[in-house]
Amino acid sequence: MVMTAATYAAALLAGYLLGSIPFGLILTRLFGLGDVRSIGSGSIGATNVLRTGNKGLAAATLLFDALKGATAVFIGGLISHEAALAGGLGAFLGHLFPVWLRFKGGKGIAVSLGILLALYWPAALASFATWLVVLALFRISSLSALVAAVLTPIYMLLFGRAPEAVLAVLLAVLVFVAHSANIRRLLAGTEPRIGQKG
Repeated sequence: MVMTAATYAAALLAGYLLGSIPFGLILTRLFGLGDVRSIGSGSIGATNVLRTGNKGLAAATLLFDALKGATAVFIGGLISHEAALAGGLGAFLGHLFPVWLRFKGGKGIAVSLGILLALYWPAALASFATWLVVLALFRISSLSALVAAVLTPIYMLLFGRAPEAVLAVLLAVLVFVAHSANIRRLLAGTEPRIGQKG
């Protein structure tokens, strides 16, 4: 039992350290665009990087953030499936609350996509399709993320993946916490749409 707890803790910590790498901040600074936290939502994620006007860097941020989530799951999976789940949760927490940035990170959507793809790709694709449909209809990134987060545990259950569904519920709760300001703006009708300057 002690060894099992220690293993899960190690997977969680490894995932956290991977997830806390702020690729959006690193890339925007590397390419001379300054501190991405000073614009838009103040997030380090791909959506806020897009507000710099550099679509290539936004795509790169999305890719690298997804990869760190998938990598955390892969590393944990070398031990056990449960450790893979712990690694994924750690990566998500690391992205949202990176120790290097005083625990103020991104919103976690790209990271969660990487986690879900590594755990069970059919449900991940269903979640991503949901995100795309809502985005196409409303052009509001946060709304797309929130709807996809709510439906992802249901997709996991429909595919018979109960452990992943439990993790997806935890991720959804954290997504809503990370998007609390966005939710207030959505309710007030002031949430910016894709293409608007932050």
